[in-house]
Amino acid sequence: MSKRLIRFLSLFAVLTLILAACGDGEGTATTTGPDDTTGETTGETTGETTGETTGETTGETTGETTPAGELGVIEVGAGEPIKIASLQAISGANASLGEDQNRAIEIAITDWGQLEGHEIEFAYREDDLCSSEGGQTGATRIVADPDVVGVIGTSCSGAGVPASEVITGAGRVLISGSNTSPVLTSDLVGNEGPEYHTGYYRTAHNDAIQGAAAARFVFEELGLTNVATIHDGDPYTQGLTSAFGASFEELGGTVVLATAVTPDQTDMRPVLTEVSAAGAELIFYPIFQPAGDFIPEQAPEIGGLEETALMGADGLLSDTYVVLPQTKGMYFSGPAAPDTPEYAELVTKYEEAFGEAPIQSFHAHAYDATNMLLAAIAEVAVVDGDNLTIDLQAVRDSLNGMTWEGLTGSLSCDEYGDCAAPAIFIVQNTDETADIAAVRANELIRYTAEELGF
Repeated sequence: MSKRLIRFLSLFAVLTLILAACGDGEGTATTTGPDDTTGETTGETTGETTGETTGETTGETTGETTPAGELGVIEVGAGEPIKIASLQAISGANASLGEDQNRAIEIAITDWGQLEGHEIEFAYREDDLCSSEGGQTGATRIVADPDVVGVIGTSCSGAGVPASEVITGAGRVLISGSNTSPVLTSDLVGNEGPEYHTGYYRTAHNDAIQGAAAARFVFEELGLTNVATIHDGDPYTQGLTSAFGASFEELGGTVVLATAVTPDQTDMRPVLTEVSAAGAELIFYPIFQPAGDFIPEQAPEIGGLEETALMGADGLLSDTYVVLPQTKGMYFSGPAAPDTPEYAELVTKYEEAFGEAPIQSFHAHAYDATNMLLAAIAEVAVVDGDNLTIDLQAVRDSLNGMTWEGLTGSLSCDEYGDCAAPAIFIVQNTDETADIAAVRANELIRYTAEELGF
């Protein structure tokens, strides 16, 4: 761990400077609203909600809670709904990433039904634009409504940086199904990320784990020792390439070139020429579309790259990318889809509701995030006739002590909001006419956090 600790401390320092510059089983969910939220709360549950979810809560919240009202309370009157919101990428080249999660949120709300006699309203679907500006603007719009209890999002870590500060600063919780940058939580060896804010949680993996998985696959399974990495300046892409590089070198490999492109760059020939000159056997580029389209398109034009392997990550593991002919042969890392009857049931509901299979990688994580938020609300809501009082600090206390048996595993949140039970798989696109389902099904290997030393 010592080498990893040193490398991640260096990574966090670099990311802090950059950010300063630029800015997803059927079970019955049960709940209780404590008579007095100024005392201690527990994760034990009594009484039933009217809807079913595919997870359940177990365990206890330990320690004293903050007195009721310190972050504020939300009063839900008779006949009024409980409001939640999403902040996802729903336009542009990365729209499928957010749309996939919004669909899962809808299914979770439908599965839950009413909560203590109140409808659950999907009140806002803001666009994070997969950018810092989008995250800031969307978060500000959501918290302008004092009745929104929590937010599912963001899609992209770059948007999550400002959104986390705005939303948690307003006393609400933000739970992401697809943010993966370590800067938002921690390096997983005890060091707080530079952009961590209390009240932020995620059900997606931490890229310290994905980087290690991708590096091990390249070094041990492909037997390659010289690689190049390309990021686009986003906290997600830079964090993942840095985690990959640190793990690869720890294994004994060499990062012959660590470089960057811009998100709107179309001419990749100069950087690909550098990659060729450096002697890279593989290029790891966990960036987004549209920039990601041009690397496999233009690489065959560069002498010396004829045999160079290409590898992306979950940001490119989408229905719009794997259908591009130039992506044939590429490898991808990302969150492994659950292989359970409960997950298969979610896929069936998804197909029935939207006329197609899931289109991205994080729908199950967003489904779990939504259910965790609703379970926390159900646990702490104080019922007074037809009215509810939801204490915002109590919602955080509930999430902090919750164990949620969800679609993506047994989820419990550490002190920095990492709640996932991650499994990372490596897949390959071997067919020019493949769709996202076929590529995701072509699994080569998977790694658990424990196998990787986390």
